Order: sequence, then structure tokens, then C-alpha cells
Amino acid sequence: MDTKKLTAKDFITIGIFTAIWFVVEFAFGMLGYIHPYIVAGYVVMLPLAGAIPMMLFYSKVEKFGMITIMSVLIAIIMFVTGMGFLGAPIVILAGIVADLIAKVGGYKNFKMIVISYGVFCIWICANYFPVIVTAESYKQDLIEGGFSAEYADTLFRAINYKTIAVLLIICVIFGFIGAYMGKAVVRKHFEKAGIV
Repeated sequence: MDTKKLTAKDFITIGIFTAIWFVVEFAFGMLGYIHPYIVAGYVVMLPLAGAIPMMLFYSKVEKFGMITIMSVLIAIIMFVTGMGFLGAPIVILAGIVADLIAKVGGYKNFKMIVISYGVFCIWICANYFPVIVTAESYKQDLIEGGFSAEYADTLFRAINYKTIAVLLIICVIFGFIGAYMGKAVVRKHFEKAGIV
């Protein structure tokens, strides 16, 4: 089934769920203005908050390319909304690998979906790449944008080249947890889709 070409219905489904992901990220992005530790906490909050719509999306995925296209759209949205292009390769790569993992299970094996979603969530860490790669200019932009030096210093203590590996691991783990939580909520959709 996953070898069939994508249809207009598939593209509409991708668009709808990508839009939902954007709304979720935007909402938590606004919370990041409160405290920099909330920004670091995206690796916990977003995999959990995005799990329900993403599990619903997985219940509709039957062909290779749907998860990949979603990741490309997310990369484009991140660029358009000012996050730059530095994280785009990570976002797209995470989507391709997540798509391949789900495909191994025929998009019907929940264990593969759990792993797929955990890997997919790595795209969240792409938000941190400007902080790490362009640290000095990013810090200056924050201060010029109205953030305090204390906010910027705290952000860079939480997110830097030393902590990024830990943040990536946490992100994947909470992706796994989120998948189980999401499945519990959309169980009927999973049963209808024949996912076991």
C-alpha cells in the first residue's frame, strides 16, 4: 500500500497536520518569552503536546513520503518565521528517517511508529541550532530585540554545544513517551487503521 503514489487527499492530510504542528510550536514558542528554561524545555513539552495530533496523522499514513513532506514543510515554515536555514537539514533528515522507520513496519506496526515518532521529534532541536552555531550574533540579536542580558546568558547556559546531545536524547525519549500517550487518546483511530 505504501508503494502507491500520493494523492490529493494525502497532500491535504499532510497540510492539515503540518498546520496543527505549527500552531502547537507557535503556542509554546510564545511561552519561551517568559523564561529561557522554557525554551530548553521544548524537548519535553513539544513531543508530548504534538503526540496526539501526530498519532492521529500516523493513523492516516499509508505511503512513503507523507512524513518526509511534512518535515520539508516544517523546515520551510521555520525559515519563513525567522529561524533561518541552519536547522533545515536536520529537520528534513529526521523526517526521512522517521518515514523509513514507519515504512519498515508497513505503517501498521506501533513499535515502529513509536521509534519513528521519537526520531521525527529530533526536528524540534533544530530550533536550537541558531543559538549554538551563531551564538554571538544570536545573543546580540536577542538583546537588540528587547531581551535582557540575563535572559540571553541563561538561555546560553541551558542550550549550548555541551548540552545539545542531552537535549537530543531527552527529545527522543519524550517522543517515545508521547507516542504511547497519543495512542491512548486516538486508540479508536488506530484500531480502525489496523495498527497493532
